Formats: sequence, C-alpha cells, structure tokens
Amino acid sequence: MPASLTTTFTNRILQAAAASLIVLALAGCSTTKDRMTTGSVPKITKPVEEMDASELRVATDRLGQAYEKNPRDPVNGVNYANLLRMNGRDAQALAVMQQVAISNPSDRNVLAAYGKAQAAAGQFQQALDTIGRAQTPDRPDWKLISAEGAILDQMGKASDARQRYRDALDIQPNEPSILSNLGMSYVLTGDLRTAETYLRSAASQPTADSRVRQNLALVVGLQGRFPEAEQIARRELSPQQADANVAYLRGMLSQQSSWQKLAAKDKTPGTADGSNTN
Repeated sequence: MPASLTTTFTNRILQAAAASLIVLALAGCSTTKDRMTTGSVPKITKPVEEMDASELRVATDRLGQAYEKNPRDPVNGVNYANLLRMNGRDAQALAVMQQVAISNPSDRNVLAAYGKAQAAAGQFQQALDTIGRAQTPDRPDWKLISAEGAILDQMGKASDARQRYRDALDIQPNEPSILSNLGMSYVLTGDLRTAETYLRSAASQPTADSRVRQNLALVVGLQGRFPEAEQIARRELSPQQADANVAYLRGMLSQQSSWQKLAAKDKTPGTADGSNTN
C-alpha cells in the first residue's frame, strides 16, 4: 500500500481482510450442522451469519446452558464455541474447545473446531498442528486444506497459503469459499485487482453466500467504487444488516480518501499486475 496511508488505516484494512478470510475458511470445518437438532442439543433454526446481535446472545446463552450440563458433548461444544466466536469471545471459545478436545481426542470434527478456535485466538502454529491431526491423507478434507491456507496467510506466508487454496480447489473445483479465501489472500498483500478477479468468480457461483459478497464489496470499495460496493453489500441482507455493513465500509473507506489512493496505486506505471513482494 502507498506509504502515505496511515499505519492505523493500513492495520484496519489488513485486520478486516484477515478476519473475513479466517471466518470463511473455517466456517465449514465442523460438520455438526446436520446434527444440531438431535438429542439434547438446543435447536438453532437460523444460520448464525444471519443472526443479529440479540439473536446471537440468546442462542449463545441457550447453548452455554447445555454446555454446562454436559461439557463433554462434542456437538454442543463445537456449536457453542462457534457462537462464542461470533460474539467476539475468542478466549472463551478456545477454553471451551480445549475441554471438548480433552474428552474427544480423536473426533475429527472436534479437532477441526479446536484448530479454528486456536486460529481465532492467534495461536497459528498450534492451529496448524491441530488441523493437521484432523486431516486424513487418504481422504483429504478440502475445508481443512483451505483452513490451513487461511492460517498461513495470517502468518504472512502468502505463497504457501495460496498453494493450499489451489490444492483445495483441485479437490473441490469452483468452491466459492476457497475462491474467496484466495481473493482475500491477495487483499492482504495489496493486490486488489487480482483479489477482485477471484472474488467475482466466487460470488458468481450458485452456492456463494453473503459472506463472499461482503468480501467482494470490501475489495470493490477499496478501489474507489463505493456506490458499486454499497450495492453489493446490500444484496440478500436484511435492511438492518445491510446498513451495518455499509456503515462499516464507509468507516474504513472514508479515512483520508484512502480508496482513491489505493485506486491510484493500481494505475501507477509498473504495477499493472498489482503484484506485491512478500
């Protein structure tokens, strides 16, 4: 990014991109979704990414009560940790998954969720080790491979990360979450044009969800096309969610007309490919 951008702005952009990448990469690592309504596990009738703050708190409280009754239950423990992270309670989510993992040391879903919690708490090498234990070489899980890529990106190892995304795409071609992670990887190194290419491809897939489109909105906005970014950000969301997303984009992109500076960078001779050294 241009040296004229403040350190604060640069850090906020990188944090937003990294957070988006980690969420998408790891959201599907656990396969407990189809088991949420079995046994004594409280029912979750709405996707967590579509819940507002009040709904998240209620769901978290209900799952927390179930966790207190049986902290060994792998399904409830994983779901509870997921909701804790959605509420920004990463340290507590990690503590929950530590306990669940002790009781279920060979459960692949638990190990994947434990790695997710470690990554969210900044324990990147430990997360890689845990996710590695969850992987099975004879039947590799593309979600775990993509998750490894997201963690490597957090560690500043962009080339290794992108190779893992491509490995995941070999198993699951055109998967929007992988394409989105690959796009956000280029955001982290300032290559917005390449990032947009991958994110547009991700958003065009039939199974793309709103998180993919919000990442695309961020990248479009960073290049100075805010009306287009706002239009993308408002698709398929409730008015309240859309307003919140647009307000967040405006807050990031309004500082020092920073999106114009980033757009100007893309037009600078010698940077037509948007390449960056790592």
